[in-house]
Amino acid sequence: MTFDTLGLSEPLVKAVLEKGYNTPSPIQHQTIPVVLQGKDVMACAQTGTGKTAGFVLPILQQLKTIPAAKHNKANVLILAPTRELAAQIHDSILAYGKNVRISSAVVFGGVKINPQMMKLRSGVDILVATPGRLLDLYQQNAIKFDDIKILVLDEADRMLDMGFIHDIKKIIALLPKVRQNLLFSATFSGDIRQLAKGLLHQPVEINVSPQNTTAKTVRQKIYPVDKNRKAKLLSHLILHQKWQQALVFCRTKHGANKLVKLLNQDNITALAIHGNKSQAQRTKALESFKQSNVKILVATDIAARGIDIHELPQVVNFDLPNVPEDYVHRIGRTGRAGSSGQAISLVSLDEIKQLKDIERLIKFNIEREEIEGFKPVNRLPTR
Repeated sequence: MTFDTLGLSEPLVKAVLEKGYNTPSPIQHQTIPVVLQGKDVMACAQTGTGKTAGFVLPILQQLKTIPAAKHNKANVLILAPTRELAAQIHDSILAYGKNVRISSAVVFGGVKINPQMMKLRSGVDILVATPGRLLDLYQQNAIKFDDIKILVLDEADRMLDMGFIHDIKKIIALLPKVRQNLLFSATFSGDIRQLAKGLLHQPVEINVSPQNTTAKTVRQKIYPVDKNRKAKLLSHLILHQKWQQALVFCRTKHGANKLVKLLNQDNITALAIHGNKSQAQRTKALESFKQSNVKILVATDIAARGIDIHELPQVVNFDLPNVPEDYVHRIGRTGRAGSSGQAISLVSLDEIKQLKDIERLIKFNIEREEIEGFKPVNRLPTR
């Protein structure tokens, strides 16, 4: 199976090959032909499965038959929960669409609105947006929805988690009644199915991996440690195992900032990315990390959603998440596209409930290993 057998045009296939992808992933294999047929889609896909190309490529193909967008209008609307994810979807549109003539824009909060209004003035074929900023632009007459032919909701589960349901319903009510709808979510919860009911018309349901499973390419390990020695153990692992790069998850913004300070004191380059950082700071931190100028990126769950780093070798749970599904999302950022990765969790006794919930969800016990010099006083139960 190759990309040209899916019905994609030669300029699109060429762009995909130039990005280094030869064979479609399972989500792309199933989604692309269905989207090209103009059908609605409800797809369950974890982060890192290649779902962005699964909708971007067929949309670029369909735009060939649609007249160019008019002033302050768009033909395709893609909604994403975070600025980072919106920016990355737009990067994919630019990369895959470089050999075809289309116009696109990305809009999100945290930056000035005027340049975004100027960009929309002449109309764009594809508009990628976060819900809040899109409604701001609509209220200022910078965007009209009359010509939307395709709507994409990406990471719909996270949009609901972040409280965007009212914004999404407002936007949907403003769109033309006849359109193609594509919904992507990491889980099909009751709330997601409820949203889909009012949005999708006879959708093709696609589920590429069993829900809440972790990729086989990710080696998972737990290092038991006392809470007050976690930062020292992390420094030890980075230096002694000569890590080149790791994405580290903390539960709170304050915890992320504190950890960055402690790592910097040990001469380890680290930056934090979370909701209190400005968009410019978040973008700069992400770029520094991608270019390997910074070894460690410390993130909270919401800020990290949508971070897509090719061949990321390590993900570290400095704190275990309260919601076990978030563990699956976090470690899904390594071991992508066939490469292997490592997911390490530093676990103290007060996190035993979260650990048991995670192991129940993923249906296996994660290997534990005590590190010499960091064996906890408060031991974890073996199982």
